Amino acid sequence: IANIISGATYDPMKDLDGVKDAQAAGKGKDGKEVKKSRIVHVRITQRNARKSVTTIEGLNPKISANKVLRHFKKTFSCNGTIITHDELGEIIQLQGDQRENVSNFLREEKLVKKTNLKVHGF
Repeated sequence: IANIISGATYDPMKDLDGVKDAQAAGKGKDGKEVKKSRIVHVRITQRNARKSVTTIEGLNPKISANKVLRHFKKTFSCNGTIITHDELGEIIQLQGDQRENVSNFLREEKLVKKTNLKVHGF
């Protein structure tokens, strides 16, 4: 409520700073080396009162983002785009709330393990 009163905005990407630091170190809590596992984040961002955008980041670079996007657009009947970010790589953006559809597709096609898939949202 304090954020609403003060007029501060919510940044859904803010929590990535801690994740990047841990991944850069490559060490667990006990100081031992840990195997890096690629975590795929599926997020929803509210654009305005009724419109929202679903973003998918962290996909394996070996997977063709263009082919995945083309499949999403045909199957989910929505539009989408690929944004290239310097640190995060390719990010897929889809119109509407497609979190459930995307997570089901990624698991069924065995592109991502269930333990490596994080779905964020309301």
